[in-house]
Amino acid sequence: MKKSLVFVVDDEVQILQLLQSYLEKEGYDVATFTSGVTALLSFDQQPCDLWIIDITMPEMDGYTLCREIRQRGDTPVIIVSAKDEEIDRILGLELGSDDYISKPFSPRELLVRVKNILRRVHSPRVTPPEDVIHIGNMALSLPKRQVWINEQEVYFTTKEYALLTYLAQNRGDPLAREQIVETVWSYDYPGDMRQVDDLVKRVRRKLYDQMATATIETIWGYGYRMKAKE
Repeated sequence: MKKSLVFVVDDEVQILQLLQSYLEKEGYDVATFTSGVTALLSFDQQPCDLWIIDITMPEMDGYTLCREIRQRGDTPVIIVSAKDEEIDRILGLELGSDDYISKPFSPRELLVRVKNILRRVHSPRVTPPEDVIHIGNMALSLPKRQVWINEQEVYFTTKEYALLTYLAQNRGDPLAREQIVETVWSYDYPGDMRQVDDLVKRVRRKLYDQMATATIETIWGYGYRMKAKE
């Protein structure tokens, strides 16, 4: 079986050496880079199966690198960063990363996340029943009002489930905040648009915590839409 190729990008040489050692012991081929520009040039010649990238780097930071990777396709990305603020994690996910882990971290934990992501990428696709919506590794059963992510059932409140279902049923379509208000709150809506953003934030947090490949994309000044990183 062909080994998976992992690109690791970090301007700290010691971290590169540490991650390369752990990944190679687990049977992965590894290429390390101290520059995002150099890594992209190499990727254009020989695409990898997964990226592990740092945020704070000279010349090209991790957010820019992630954006460039997404323009080239759907190769999984794990962001590793000393920045642990919620806004940094949300930004990384919105730019298309599949996971975000903060420094300092356990190399063993990172290996588990690498294995989980690559297993999802290489797992065979199954045609879902008509009454179940599948987006990436998330499944929503409309009759049962249940949600599974990575084959594990995840609890969502009534409003969270309503938002998730509405976005999933309109996957890929931009939905205005006003449309979300009419569908999710109906006559009970309190009237503050920030409630929509807060609800999206809570749903995103649950998707992130469960390593869902379904993401909610912000359309600035308009609303949201659901996409899948597959």
